[in-house]
Amino acid sequence: MRRADRLFLIVHTLRGRRAITARRLAETLRVSARTVYRDVADLQLAGIPIEGEAGVGYTLRRGSDVPPLMFTRAELEALVVGARFTEAFAGERLAAAARHALVKVEAVLPDDLRRRTERSRVLVPAARRAAARADLDALHEAIESRHLVRFAYARPGGAASPRDVEPVCLAFWGRVWTLGAWCRMRQDFRNFRLDRMAGLHVLEETYPDDPARGLRAFLASVGANPDAEV
Repeated sequence: MRRADRLFLIVHTLRGRRAITARRLAETLRVSARTVYRDVADLQLAGIPIEGEAGVGYTLRRGSDVPPLMFTRAELEALVVGARFTEAFAGERLAAAARHALVKVEAVLPDDLRRRTERSRVLVPAARRAAARADLDALHEAIESRHLVRFAYARPGGAASPRDVEPVCLAFWGRVWTLGAWCRMRQDFRNFRLDRMAGLHVLEETYPDDPARGLRAFLASVGANPDAEV
């Protein structure tokens, strides 16, 4: 990777984030932490408003006016394909956001890159049925607002059991979506397949923002690195 590209990536990785450590930047860029320290110092000397220090983490000062990085052809195709997958498999809320994002991206592209977005040979299957989209939207909103969710959950060959859960996250596995949640009946974290839920209902009751039942704790419970990008 050219150094100029690496410097741009550092700036845009920091944009809109809380502090990120040099170690994380080094893993993302596949360079040493010492290289990241040197690059950040050079960016700061060049006037890029990066705040923080080695060993603590770096962030881009809020409200900073840093011009956007123009996409390469491969990056552009990745964005287009990703947006198409989101439109096909996510809830309507994210699908609409993906469509709007593509419109905004294409509006500022040069003609040759705009044509590139129309020629991608990576195709995406038909959109999900409306009921599945509605459930995804409801769960997405419940996670953000911390509302309890109730549904009947059926395991293969077994009877459905009523569950009240504190939703934590949604995950897509290529064929099915799952809901990661704190199950009040089991008093533990559980993964629930959306295609085995029935009678999904978001309740008025909210649940507290308890770190012991939050995203980091859930990721640790399934053997994932809580500090990894999700």
